[in-house]
Amino acid sequence: MILIMKTEFENLQKNDAHSYDVDTNSDKQVVKIYCGEVLIAKKIKQKKSIRYFGVRDYQKYLNSV
Repeated sequence: MILIMKTEFENLQKNDAHSYDVDTNSDKQVVKIYCGEVLIAKKIKQKKSIRYFGVRDYQKYLNSV
């Protein structure tokens, strides 16, 4: 996985063809976005740090409907 921009992650999350799952721990939150059964992106929020990751070819999922 590679780092992606926040807006790209939000576009993936808003797409109706994608589903997402949220895991929350005491100080860590992970949001995973799936296209079918395939993990395509995730957001890791730990304390004050937020990082967005996507699979290498995540751009093809930005336009998929």
